[in-house]
Amino acid sequence: MPLTIGFDLDLTLVDSAEGITVSMTEAFRRVGVVIEARQLLPMIGLPLDTTLRAFVPEERVDEARDIYRELYPVMGIPGTKPLPGAHEAVDAIHAHRGVVLVVSAKIESAVRAVLTHVGLPVDDVVGERYAESKGAALKERGADVYVGDHPGDMVGARTGGAYAIGVTTGGHDAVALREAGADVVFSDLLDFPFWLDDYDSQPAGRA
Repeated sequence: MPLTIGFDLDLTLVDSAEGITVSMTEAFRRVGVVIEARQLLPMIGLPLDTTLRAFVPEERVDEARDIYRELYPVMGIPGTKPLPGAHEAVDAIHAHRGVVLVVSAKIESAVRAVLTHVGLPVDDVVGERYAESKGAALKERGADVYVGDHPGDMVGARTGGAYAIGVTTGGHDAVALREAGADVVFSDLLDFPFWLDDYDSQPAGRA
């Protein structure tokens, strides 16, 4: 079986914080809810409905969701940028003849649009998954490793039987990621190719 490595998307592979907050604050404004962007930052990476229900009355959630999904491609994606080391990480996996998988809480169409915008050539995408449900997707695809910035990503890796790598490019520090189950924590993805060389040279580590 080829080496299969999964990644979270937002704040793991891409810096999408500004685009998400701009799109969401506008969607909220249109349903009569005024918030500051900083209130949304801790919510990035959570399922969309979880974020919506934290701020929007239940009877307006469906409307806010539809508005956000209409705005995000126009307001959110254009400002999204790859994080340091993202391209190098994907290239390193392909150099090892591996498969690059992205498993995200975003809907699949949005994940693919972001990846196309930043030019990351991944092999497989699964959307609308979080924590344990990410683990189910990882297990279905036989993922060896999962990389993410959120404690929920570490839960997903553990649930899916994958080696868990945390990165502190999001809103969670190394302590929080380790407490959630990270096997190793990096400050970004720049060291990932060197780690991968060591990992793939030790078949026992992939058992």
